[in-house]
Amino acid sequence: MKIDISNIIKSSIDAKTKMLNENQEAIQKACELMLNSVMSGNKILWCGNGGSAADSQHMSAELMGGLRSHNRDPIPSIALTTDSSFVTAWSNDTAFDYIFSRQIDGIGSSGDVLVAISTSGNSTNVLNAIRSAQLKKIKSVILTGKSQGKMKGMGDVMISVPTNDTQRVQECHLLVEHILCEHLEAEYKK
Repeated sequence: MKIDISNIIKSSIDAKTKMLNENQEAIQKACELMLNSVMSGNKILWCGNGGSAADSQHMSAELMGGLRSHNRDPIPSIALTTDSSFVTAWSNDTAFDYIFSRQIDGIGSSGDVLVAISTSGNSTNVLNAIRSAQLKKIKSVILTGKSQGKMKGMGDVMISVPTNDTQRVQECHLLVEHILCEHLEAEYKK
């Protein structure tokens, strides 16, 4: 069977074009929110499941290590997906639904920013993370798909990719995440 590569690429370009048209202001607001946080001595927290967990780890590493420049101070960032001992113990002993919120309760501080990533907008553990962040006066940047799911109306900044095609949503999330990191790296001064 021959894959229609051209159509897949066109679909990806179309999703990104729609996202640009509908989310430019929200992306700019997220950039400013995150920069203000780290410039005030706070940190960026990331969470998500599956591919979104991989994005969380990828972007946190870019901020700590360097996206375009390795000759700069690290930008404080933690992916809440990386502590496998905690994640598996807490999931086994209590509930997977609280793996991120528990960490926010322990290490989150007022002034931090949570980047919560959920293609569907319905991930219970990400929803709980957003709720915990709100209680601690941690701002939230939420990345979802078109419907926004249960996350609709939550958080301080909503970046919603205007498609329900999971692969296109994930591709757009990665682009937005790179924009966020590029902005922080360009503007961050310790």
